[in-house]
Amino acid sequence: MDIATLVGMLGAIGMILMAMMQGGDLAMFVDVPSILIVFCGSPFVVMMMYNLGQFIGAGKVLGKAFMIKLDSPQDLIAKSVELADAARKGGFLALEEAEIPSKFMKKGIDMLVDGHEADVVKASLGKDIDLTLERHKAGAEWFKALGDVAPAMGMIGTLVGLVAMLQNMDDPKSIGPAMAVALLTTMYGAMLANLFALPICAKLQLRGVEEALSQTLILDSVLAIQDGQNPRVIEGMLQNYLPEGKRPVPEE
Repeated sequence: MDIATLVGMLGAIGMILMAMMQGGDLAMFVDVPSILIVFCGSPFVVMMMYNLGQFIGAGKVLGKAFMIKLDSPQDLIAKSVELADAARKGGFLALEEAEIPSKFMKKGIDMLVDGHEADVVKASLGKDIDLTLERHKAGAEWFKALGDVAPAMGMIGTLVGLVAMLQNMDDPKSIGPAMAVALLTTMYGAMLANLFALPICAKLQLRGVEEALSQTLILDSVLAIQDGQNPRVIEGMLQNYLPEGKRPVPEE
């Protein structure tokens, strides 16, 4: 579970709700027509931009913003050193029965065991990295589209409310509800975009970078093992993927 995504979203919504409660009854911030225009209408507009499969698949992509399992770089480096040591002692066949939790690393090691050339391994794993970035990019663009559409739908709701208000200026009782639709749809559109869609878009973009970086680390380790490099040399090379504060301090 990504605590930052969950706490950030709940915290932002909570602050807005507290501000609303300071202004009076929360019920005055609820308007059914406004909800229909923004929260129901916006996804339908986004649906027009994609095919049905992509639209439905957005739900699966959304889960990655809240929960994703990635092996830590430290664990990947340790496993790479272990595999490199085993390969130097027993050859690539010694890696066949090795326990490798990462599916991507497992694929690369299996290619070594099967005797594929370095160019083939690099091309195959590199293609997987590119496709990973494309999948995350597609998911992020879906939520970016929602973030762009929601404020526009809010403005449409505002115009609907203003037209209704201007048509009934002779009836003072109708001005208030019409103005509520006009203002609340704008607020709902801004909330949907800035409290949900755009932050999710940014988090999915980050997920793509994190996963691609992890896979690039694995690709470099697999190629280094195939090249027969010393495990300590491999470890030092892969530690460049760690933030500077997490790199081991060289012994004097």
